[in-house]
Amino acid sequence: QLQLVASGGGLVQPGGSLRLSCTASEYSLGSYAIGWFRQAPGNEREGASCISSSSGSTYYADTVKGRFTMYRDNNKNTAYLQMNNLKPEDTAIYYCAAAIDVECIHFSSGYVDSYLERRGQGTQVTVSQ
Repeated sequence: QLQLVASGGGLVQPGGSLRLSCTASEYSLGSYAIGWFRQAPGNEREGASCISSSSGSTYYADTVKGRFTMYRDNNKNTAYLQMNNLKPEDTAIYYCAAAIDVECIHFSSGYVDSYLERRGQGTQVTVSQ
C-alpha cells in the first residue's frame, strides 16, 4: 500500500517561505497525480495544489495561486510544494495524497475521494510574527 510522508513544515514569519516535500518509501509515485491539501482548526479541508503524473501540469486554488509552486522529481520519488509570501491564513496542517487522475481533473473539480484513500500524515505550517 502506498505510504506517503510529508515534511518541511515549520514556523515562519509573514512574507517568508517554506518548501514541503512528499515522498513514498516503497512505491513509485511516478504514475500518480499528487495533491496537497490543507486544513486549519475549524475550517474545511482545502485542496491547495495538484500536479499531474505525466505532463507535470499543475492546478492551484485561487487562495494560493501566484504564491505557491508545485513540482516533482520522479528520480527522487518526491513532489514539492514551494510556498512563498506566506500569510497567517496559510497556517494549517498540510498533507499530500495521491491518485490516478489525468491532468488533475478530479482534483480541480473537487472530486478528491480517490486522493484521500492514499494520504499521508500531515506537517504543520504556522505563519506568525
